[in-house]
Amino acid sequence: MKISLEKIAEVVRGEVLGDKGFVITGVNSLDNAGPSEISFLADRRYREAIKQTGAGAILISRDDPSFKGAQVVVSNPELSYAKIAAIFAPPLSRHPGVSKKAVIHENSLIGKDVSIYPLVYIGEDAEIGDETTIFPGVFIGERVKIGKRSLIYPNVTILRDSLIGNDVIIHSGSVIGDDGFGFVRDGSSSVKIPQTGIVQIDDHVEIGVNNCIDRAALGKTWIKRGVKTDNLVQIAHNVVIGEDSIIVAQAGISGSCHIGREVIIGGQVGIIDHIEIGDRAMIAAQSGIVKSIPPGEVVSGSPAISHRLHLKTSSLTKRLPEFNQRLRDLEKKMEEFEKQSEKE
Repeated sequence: MKISLEKIAEVVRGEVLGDKGFVITGVNSLDNAGPSEISFLADRRYREAIKQTGAGAILISRDDPSFKGAQVVVSNPELSYAKIAAIFAPPLSRHPGVSKKAVIHENSLIGKDVSIYPLVYIGEDAEIGDETTIFPGVFIGERVKIGKRSLIYPNVTILRDSLIGNDVIIHSGSVIGDDGFGFVRDGSSSVKIPQTGIVQIDDHVEIGVNNCIDRAALGKTWIKRGVKTDNLVQIAHNVVIGEDSIIVAQAGISGSCHIGREVIIGGQVGIIDHIEIGDRAMIAAQSGIVKSIPPGEVVSGSPAISHRLHLKTSSLTKRLPEFNQRLRDLEKKMEEFEKQSEKE
């Protein structure tokens, strides 16, 4: 594919400094870009890299004389890069129609222009929306409904009654609608609580590799519009995650938590059950959440506290050996002082 800088500027609403007719053939990093490729500078810490790059053009937030090629000045270079990279990204491969090697129940409903690869299983009364692509090894249970233009990668399992919206992406190995972890102790044994609810995933959600999203005990586990999860995320039964929230790798959310909209949850965060995380809260990586967090709060640590307070306490922790030695020195001086006082 070839596209002029002028057209790129139109897409990202930027201003071209240099040859508007310069033709771009691809997108690449500053280190690896060639003379017909465009790169971007989103972090000023890498400003020195633009002096060495071989890129023919660059997306940048303001004019930089150290770069001799054409520049497209934009308000957000990283966002602009994402839009341009989408143009140059290779198209998704699709199986032509429905494979004869797929097992599809006769009572299921398959939409128009659906791509279903070999070795897919689709159960009774399932519904697959128009233009959806389902890769090999996918299991879709009874009464599952998947909307339009969704993308289900290899070896995904979507169990009975799950509801998947439009333009949803589910990456390989994820399990949607497995039983929630619900047991009641009877003496020394555990009695299973039947998990009779469902999972609902709304439009424009992207689920990473090897996620586990448990069905509700009653009602539904609900992933709302625009949520993005990284790889290896656990979402327990009856959890509700608000619109446009982001959950990073290895985070675990216990049952019946309510996560607000536009919340960011860092990697390896653990959240106990039945708490609320307010809208636009931010949780730093490896935090342990043991109580509810109000809207807009930024927390870190385990147990989590205000991020600013955590930074202060962390810096003091490094000085504990020094404080310990100073305390011992003071104790010795006090002992010497007391002995001297007794002699007098």
